[in-house]
Amino acid sequence: MSSQQARPIGRSEKQKMLAGELYNADDPTLTAERLHTAALLHKYNSTPDHPATHQPLLSEILASCGEHSTIRPPFFCDYGYNIRLGSGVFLNFNCVLLDVNLIEIGDRTQIGPAVQIYTADHPREPEARRANLECGKPVRIGSNVWIGGGSIILPGITIGDDAIIGAGSVVTHDIPSGITVIGNPARKKEAPTE
Repeated sequence: MSSQQARPIGRSEKQKMLAGELYNADDPTLTAERLHTAALLHKYNSTPDHPATHQPLLSEILASCGEHSTIRPPFFCDYGYNIRLGSGVFLNFNCVLLDVNLIEIGDRTQIGPAVQIYTADHPREPEARRANLECGKPVRIGSNVWIGGGSIILPGITIGDDAIIGAGSVVTHDIPSGITVIGNPARKKEAPTE
């Protein structure tokens, strides 16, 4: 057996990234993909805000974009191919989706301006961070969710259908369906006492 045959074939950095494992974000393939997406986003963010011009660009940037979904520019993401929008989704100005892993947003969900959704995470060990390693955890947002402006959704979070995230909240744990949360960290809003 030759030395080439004896060596196990390793997984690419992209495969590791998509699997939620530690990967090196400086990988040339990933860097090229981010640059390609940045060029598409520049075009998107420079184009007049009109569905006839934006829909074709969104279809080129995102994994899927449901009917009647809108993202108002400027909009920012890493790759785009990890973002899936249902139908009737609305993202207001200046949203940032760090999509090193899957971001799913359900039908009719409305997201306020300057909302940040992070799938990107980093190791807690300093040696791993010095080696430029990072990982990602998927974010899943249900249908008919309302996320107030300036909110931050951390990696690995699931938000159930019909939930409300108050403006400026930092979501650090899963949110069940139909619950309203506010604050930093986001906590269930208690009913007012009389």
